[in-house]
Amino acid sequence: MFERINRLFPVWAILLAVIAALVPELFTGLAGYIKTLLVIIMFAMGLTLTKGDFARVVKSPKPIAVGVVLQFLVMPLAALLVSRVLGLSPELTIGMVLVGATAGGTSSNVMTWLAGGHVALSVSMTMVSTLISVVATPLITLLLLGQSIDVPVLGMLLSIAQLVVAPIVLGVVIHHLLGTHIQRVEPALATLAMAAIVLIVAIVVALNAGRLSTLGPIVALAVIAHNGIGLAAGYGLARALRFDTRTARTIAFEVGLQNSGLAVTLANQFFTATSALPGALFSVWHNVSGSMLAGYWKRRHVSNAPPAASTSRG
Repeated sequence: MFERINRLFPVWAILLAVIAALVPELFTGLAGYIKTLLVIIMFAMGLTLTKGDFARVVKSPKPIAVGVVLQFLVMPLAALLVSRVLGLSPELTIGMVLVGATAGGTSSNVMTWLAGGHVALSVSMTMVSTLISVVATPLITLLLLGQSIDVPVLGMLLSIAQLVVAPIVLGVVIHHLLGTHIQRVEPALATLAMAAIVLIVAIVVALNAGRLSTLGPIVALAVIAHNGIGLAAGYGLARALRFDTRTARTIAFEVGLQNSGLAVTLANQFFTATSALPGALFSVWHNVSGSMLAGYWKRRHVSNAPPAASTSRG
């Protein structure tokens, strides 16, 4: 039963997003529970991991390096390219570049898990990219836009520690103690996480429902294109570098799913409300697109062989 429910993950995400857009008051009152829902997701994810998963990541750091380099190379340049091609205003271009210059979002960890990727690798990449973003985000913004910003370093690191690291570590510890029992309920854990992320999508859509109607099709197209380029480039380049399918999926999510909430915060703090619009829309869209892609990949065969030896198309 749980497997059947999990296979329909993209359907639930789109359905709840549409309902939230039409009747936002159903979900806006739940805004204060987003962090709690994220902790639940990360804890459930941690229950499926072992210390060995993270040990293998440490022993093979190449995927982390590739993912982080692509993160801060592909997404900022793609943001600027899309903005130029679509003729976005300077304010909207700033917002697009801010989204591209931030680290990977925690949504990448959730989608990686649900898609059958390497969760320990995803979490490691998110933490590394977050640390690097302290320098990379303001530097990239300055290089591409000639604008100077300050990144809230302590706040970012504290948030990652509370919302990601602590619940995952607790889950790993419990898995170590009760591993055989945990394996029996893994499909139910995935369903719990799926329900939580779908609810988060609905809340985010509801909170931005008013702004969604004013963004206009051109900004929506820019955000969809930006996200799509990140996902496609992350997966395609990872496969071109001969990483296996699971690793390529992981890198794709890390590159394509951004910490758009931080981008919105920085835009509001240093620029204008208009500059915050791409980040607000990205926060909605990357959860929907990530849910759809995770659901699709979950149904596809996972190959652990490099491209030349694999018959799977991922």
